[in-house]
Amino acid sequence: MLEHGGNLRDAAREYGRPLAEWIDLSTGINPHGYPVPASSASAWHRLPESNPALAAAACAYYHAPAMLPVAGTQAAIQALPRLRAPSCVVVAAPSYAEHAHHWGQHGHSLRHVPYAQLANAVDSCDVMVVCNPNNPTGAHIAPEVLLDWANRLAQRGGWLVVDEAFGDTQAQAGLGPHAGLGPHAGQPGLIVLRSVGKFFGLAGLRLGFVAAHPELLSKLADMLGPWTVSGPAQQVALAALTDARWQDAMRLRLRDEGERLRQLLASHGIASGGCALFQWWPEEDAEAFWHHMAQQGIWVRLFRHAAYGIRLGLPPNEDAWLQLEQALTTWKKL
Repeated sequence: MLEHGGNLRDAAREYGRPLAEWIDLSTGINPHGYPVPASSASAWHRLPESNPALAAAACAYYHAPAMLPVAGTQAAIQALPRLRAPSCVVVAAPSYAEHAHHWGQHGHSLRHVPYAQLANAVDSCDVMVVCNPNNPTGAHIAPEVLLDWANRLAQRGGWLVVDEAFGDTQAQAGLGPHAGLGPHAGQPGLIVLRSVGKFFGLAGLRLGFVAAHPELLSKLADMLGPWTVSGPAQQVALAALTDARWQDAMRLRLRDEGERLRQLLASHGIASGGCALFQWWPEEDAEAFWHHMAQQGIWVRLFRHAAYGIRLGLPPNEDAWLQLEQALTTWKKL
């Protein structure tokens, strides 16, 4: 298995600090999660048949013509490479590592292309995979550029897969709360992945959505099989996706806290970039920084390979903000 953030048990074991004494900033998940309503008894008792209301709520929230609920976008990431004959695949680098890991299997030819150079690779591949905003750097590609790439790929039967897991907070850049490609995902060749875990802070729900042409969604649903999303997950997600008041207030809160984090890092000489949910920077002493923060009880994400640097999410409360500031101060004194 690939290494991911959120692995606090590894941190506790390595550093001998109990789980309850850690601040986890390693995932970029909203620390102020949606208040989960109680699930009905039937959600636990009955087999979780698909609820059309959930798909409809997702279509309304993401402004997409059709969406398939899946057990986290990870399920789609693992399944999509199995829906194509061996193809020439380009995955942005750096990027969420699970994409390349799975496209590198099933007979596909895989190429890593730097995020800033993707435009030069569109016409030399069958499939292109892009995180937008990028994970872990937060870099962003304009929707009109991605649509042009999708059209060029579709003309020869190709796909553009756009992972918008962190897309819900893009309102901070003046792009609107739903500035993704969902409205265009009914066209052939464009596949959009959306996550409930990041913005809503519900990663444990294991729920995501795929927006794509109906024919492809049907093939994906057949491959994933029945009962892919639990009954309680469906009920919680339906409440979250239709709670516009909570969504609007949370976008404003995350925008402010994201800027606070950027400014805090800048005040300690760290020039970072990212989105409302995390900041990332190429750190020359990345492993030393990661080790120092762990010694202070703060778990951050260390990237050792394609993006050698640090990603750091939002603290959950004022005590955690203070602990982070103190850890940054002592780092700079080393």
